[in-house]
Amino acid sequence: MKRCTHLGETRDVQPHTRGCEECLKMGDSWVHLRLCLECGHVGCCDSSKNKHATKHYQATKHAIMRSIEPGESWGWCYVDQMMLDFG
Repeated sequence: MKRCTHLGETRDVQPHTRGCEECLKMGDSWVHLRLCLECGHVGCCDSSKNKHATKHYQATKHAIMRSIEPGESWGWCYVDQMMLDFG
């Protein structure tokens, strides 16, 4: 079974904002929010038109994000392209 090799890069982070950082600055909206587990950046999901969580990964190479939607405990490793369970 394949395992994520980037879990050691995560930190105990707190979200920087209550919404997508870039969308808030632009006055735009989002669908769902994702938290970078390396730096605490909050970005919008790929179902949102701006896809700021993925753009954050592309700019920083911070590999792991997690959903910060109520009741969700999953994450994603962009490098290994795999779902993670934080439940």
